[in-house]
Amino acid sequence: MSMTTLTRPSVEAEPRWADVATDDQITSTVAALRERGFEVQVVADGDAAREAVLALIPDGSEVHQASSTTLDEIGVTNAINTSSRLTAVRPRMFAMDRATQGAEIRKLASAPAYMVGSVHAITQTGSLVTASKTGSQLAPYAFGAGKLILVAGTNKIVSDLDQAFQRIDQHSLPLEDARARAAYGMGSSVDKVLVTHSEIVPGRTTLILIRESLGY
Repeated sequence: MSMTTLTRPSVEAEPRWADVATDDQITSTVAALRERGFEVQVVADGDAAREAVLALIPDGSEVHQASSTTLDEIGVTNAINTSSRLTAVRPRMFAMDRATQGAEIRKLASAPAYMVGSVHAITQTGSLVTASKTGSQLAPYAFGAGKLILVAGTNKIVSDLDQAFQRIDQHSLPLEDARARAAYGMGSSVDKVLVTHSEIVPGRTTLILIRESLGY
């Protein structure tokens, strides 16, 4: 298998990677994911996805969420951070001093009871691919979180890992780089990548697939 070299963006985002998947592609992808141990829900839109996420998290639970355009777009980020029934990790982290409480921040972010996030590509063979600059979301995705809830539009479905890396290089990275430059005054890059081929802990990871083009 060949993989595209992922560094810094050099081209504009490729619009074809924003196309929603067909019904046949969704069906085959869901079957492959379930075969590999992932729980999967397919919903019609962002509102349904938000309700599905919140329904999976019991009252009083500690919840962290990764930075995600998808979660922002469908209102999950705001719902978690302002919830009176959940203990949101992100506001606690932002209130802490990175210079003196760095170790505590890392522990909070790495092992929450519940982690909510997204991915950059989902293969029809049943693998999830997440790219990151810092890797901050990868530890709870891979192991640290007790429960992992992932949300993604069906625009992220690709045929295989080669296409997954093409999608990240040609679409996700240019868009994230533009967002980061506008928000932080500095660009982005793909420095760490997690490929999850299966979930060995029953019920740990749930993917909520939205029949819309969301995020990147």
